[in-house]
Amino acid sequence: MKRGLITWDKSEIPPAVFERRIDRVRRVLVERELAALVVYSELWRSNQARFFSNYMPYFNRAFLVIPRELPPTLLCGLSPRVYGWIRSVTTIEDVRPAGNFAKPLFDLAAERNWTRIGALDFPQFPYDLYKVLQAGTLQVENVESAAVFVPSEDESEIAMRKKAAAFVQSILDEEIPNGAGKLDHHFVGQLERRFRRAGAEDLIVLLTNGDTVPSPPRGAVLKPGFSVSIALEYRGHWVRMPDNGEFMWGSYPYEYA
Repeated sequence: MKRGLITWDKSEIPPAVFERRIDRVRRVLVERELAALVVYSELWRSNQARFFSNYMPYFNRAFLVIPRELPPTLLCGLSPRVYGWIRSVTTIEDVRPAGNFAKPLFDLAAERNWTRIGALDFPQFPYDLYKVLQAGTLQVENVESAAVFVPSEDESEIAMRKKAAAFVQSILDEEIPNGAGKLDHHFVGQLERRFRRAGAEDLIVLLTNGDTVPSPPRGAVLKPGFSVSIALEYRGHWVRMPDNGEFMWGSYPYEYA
């Protein structure tokens, strides 16, 4: 379950980090003669928009529009009453109501005389949006993720994942020695309490006594030598940690091991 306050600590991720990421997008737009890039965001696909702007309300659709020369615009399905909050926790100043998404995007393109834009991983857009954008007069070209969205090459991204991995390991080191003899769901509750307080926005905990594959808690008593696997999201950055300290990371559900 997604929980936690969406925030932006500029000491962790300075504005210059997002500017550098946007610059990479703009270089690709120039090379491909595209006026802007549209990044789709929703519950199951939120990390790309956050990578470029720190925008990630999980529970609603949005288009992050990154023009070649102007600041980004957000076409947002949320109520205008939260626009001030969006501006306070993202790099975005221009927030507009989304409506059915296609018309506001077409209107924005007409306003700025755009005839050809890119869409990040366009074939993976929801079917309804893909069809209506494809049928419009605005030419929409696919821009593959690898061209602009490369977390494994971003120093700030790696630093944030290492920070998350460090506090995960610290909590596991403290809690695992006291876990044997407890019911697994009680132990997972203790872990979740600590991880959530440390800033976890999403969390998956799997356990095993060695007689099954790691699985969610099922009312079993934890035996000496039990093991825990954690997948955790910290401010948009996913890490996966076995309890032996091996660090694996990725942009969940996409992994870059």
